[in-house]
Amino acid sequence: MTQDRNEAAGDEAGGDAPEVLFEKRDHVAYITLNRPHKGNSLTGTMMPRMREIWGEVRDDPWIRAAIVTGSGERHFSTGADVNVVANRGGMSTGTGPLTDEVFWSPRQNRVWKPVVAAVNGLAAGAGLHFVVDADIVVASERASFMDTHVNVGLVGAMENIGLAKRLPLGSALRMTLMGKSYRMPAERAYQLGLVDELTAPEDLMDTAEEMVRAIVKNSPAAVSLSQQAIWGSLEMSYAQACEYGWALLRMHWAHPDSKEGPRAFAEGREPRWTTGAREDG
Repeated sequence: MTQDRNEAAGDEAGGDAPEVLFEKRDHVAYITLNRPHKGNSLTGTMMPRMREIWGEVRDDPWIRAAIVTGSGERHFSTGADVNVVANRGGMSTGTGPLTDEVFWSPRQNRVWKPVVAAVNGLAAGAGLHFVVDADIVVASERASFMDTHVNVGLVGAMENIGLAKRLPLGSALRMTLMGKSYRMPAERAYQLGLVDELTAPEDLMDTAEEMVRAIVKNSPAAVSLSQQAIWGSLEMSYAQACEYGWALLRMHWAHPDSKEGPRAFAEGREPRWTTGAREDG
């Protein structure tokens, strides 16, 4: 049975719209960056909320996948709100390790559920966190990608390292070192592999939803471990990655889904996956 679980999240003081919208529907979490008047830029008050949202995505077994997008048609996210940074006198993050300081993306919050980034417009600077750490990137033909860290005297590092994992090295360096002088159009990003599916603007969310609907039909446990096997392989040699994958699949043999899947196939019915949590109401 379909369940709708909706909530608006963010700082609503003074009647302002929430900075982040969060909705849960049909086992999918919808996360929308909601500052269209400011290019869906990111503020310090948004990170604790993003950490909370990703924690719920991670810990609620009812949620099996997520879509991240931006409000409006022009911007996915233009990164940190530079005016806020200037008024504050600099960046506000602390001096601890990355795992203690930064919580924008699914990987940074240890989320092992599939995430689709639906890029509706410009993705720049810190907005690239959501792109490079997504499992699948769908982009509108109007989208574009740019990194502006060096233009404002900051180091292009975490997002840019992610770019180098998904793009040819020269393309990642071109975007990083040229800053706002180079904006990669969606078509070029698709050709190079940063974007996995290119759509007409009006088809963006339908395409992303079609993908997650296919994903949530599958065994949540098998999907999560398969995801971990592929991401983990990026940190290892081929031989090490295969051993890691072998350990994950052997571990999964003890899970009920590894028996339910073949049984359901043989009986010609839909599988009843084990989630280890409350069932649909």
